[in-house]
Amino acid sequence: MNELSAPTGREPALVAQPRPDGSPPRALVLGATGYLGGRLVPRLLSAGYRVRVLARDARRVEAFPWGHDVETIEGDATDQAAVARAVEAVDVVYYLIHSMGGGRDFEDTDRRAARTVADAAAEASVSRIIYLGGLHPDDAPLSAHLRSRVEVGEILLASGVPTLVLQAGVVIGSGSASFEMVRHLTDVLPYMPAPKWVRNHIQPIAVRDVLHYLLGAARVAPNVNRAVDIGGPDVLRYGQMMNGYALEAGLPQRAIASLPVLTPRLASHWVNLVTPIPKSIARPLVESLQNDCVVKDRAIDDLVPRPEGGLMPYREAVRRALGRVNDDAIETSWQDSEVSGAPSDPLPSDPEWAGRLVYTDERTMRTSASPAQLWSVIEGIGGENGWYSSPLLWAIRGWMDRLVGGVGLARGRRSRTVVTVGDALDFWRVEAIEPGRLLRLRAEMKVPGGAWLELRASPEGDGARFDQRALFFPTGLAGRLYWLAVLPFHGLIFSGMARRITAAAESVQRDDLAPKAKAGRMAPEVPEVETIPAASDAPA
Repeated sequence: MNELSAPTGREPALVAQPRPDGSPPRALVLGATGYLGGRLVPRLLSAGYRVRVLARDARRVEAFPWGHDVETIEGDATDQAAVARAVEAVDVVYYLIHSMGGGRDFEDTDRRAARTVADAAAEASVSRIIYLGGLHPDDAPLSAHLRSRVEVGEILLASGVPTLVLQAGVVIGSGSASFEMVRHLTDVLPYMPAPKWVRNHIQPIAVRDVLHYLLGAARVAPNVNRAVDIGGPDVLRYGQMMNGYALEAGLPQRAIASLPVLTPRLASHWVNLVTPIPKSIARPLVESLQNDCVVKDRAIDDLVPRPEGGLMPYREAVRRALGRVNDDAIETSWQDSEVSGAPSDPLPSDPEWAGRLVYTDERTMRTSASPAQLWSVIEGIGGENGWYSSPLLWAIRGWMDRLVGGVGLARGRRSRTVVTVGDALDFWRVEAIEPGRLLRLRAEMKVPGGAWLELRASPEGDGARFDQRALFFPTGLAGRLYWLAVLPFHGLIFSGMARRITAAAESVQRDDLAPKAKAGRMAPEVPEVETIPAASDAPA
């Protein structure tokens, strides 16, 4: 079942309005590699926009199916020079960034980014800014993250550029952090001891409808400069959302007990342990549920027409999201977001190691499997397939990472079969991929230093060679002690990993040969036959 209709963008309110000279308008998307940005860009292209994106790493953009259809400028939203280049000759700016887990100074980072974009957009005479903020009550204290999102909206509204702030609450779609939190809490726990906020009222919205409003916002009247709420047709308690999911997933409804002792901090730790959502993302999600968050009015209806057929009910949104998960067709995921505190610099090239301390563990194995068969195993590593070595040791390492607020192993992978640059594989991030040859992973676990894992397949003789290299650049004494502490386990983990990956490749080889052998044994003998002359040569 499709979660989203094909991005045709054919509704009149969503089709790009040409410039006065007849040329297509240009849209700049900030946050194009994130959950919503990665879905918005292809729909903007289909609607007739020229699209430019601002991203820290152009390789992540190129990994998307639409990556070569957009113009990419490298940089981030706090880089004045990069932002100035990005907004040049732009008609509409989509601001889809927020420091979900940006550390203690995230509010200052958000503020600087908003002011940088606001000033540059005004200088470049941008026609409109569209910002996706958070749905919130007007008469209650807000969490730091929600307060920051409100402040960003206020900065953009005061920029002098007509701005539309769309304030959304819980977004339901395959791969969204909110949906994954509901899904895993409900799947794992038959009985749910929960904070008192499970009794609060929430107005979730389907990701399809969020994208509809984002597209339509580019066509509102030039004098509109305001914030509006968006939400789906259902107002539910969080407990009702969990049991609505249970019904769609074919599970018994869950007993939920509201406990006043679970503070947002404790609840985020609980979510971190029970679901794949790391604490850095779980806490802002939990804090956003502390108050009733419902749409205060339907002013949006006067600006952007509702989708054809109306807004999607919550349970239908869940049903479609589950269909995408089951079909392994998740378009984007919360996993695409960067992890706070994880190293972001790429692996230094070998010559750059001169004078630096680096620890390595290198393994080489030869296999009768072909390079393609070996690569099929490498490409599928992580997630449900695991890491081809002691599951217990990997599980222990994953739980250790979760206990200190890391992502752990529960994050899994977005797709069971396809991997691209920027994808998350448990507590690794794909940094580089050369199909058929190289997979390089950068660690996003909590470690005192930078860690990488390289897996290579290359032809050798009648088979293939597997090269595995783990690298660790320690930070200070803690990094050196960490490497010494885990060194005894590397012999078990990395040697076993190399052996089992090559063994799995040979299993693929046997599976590939079995049908051919069977066909050869069962093929009937073909008798020789006389050649029949062509019709023109045949006797009358």
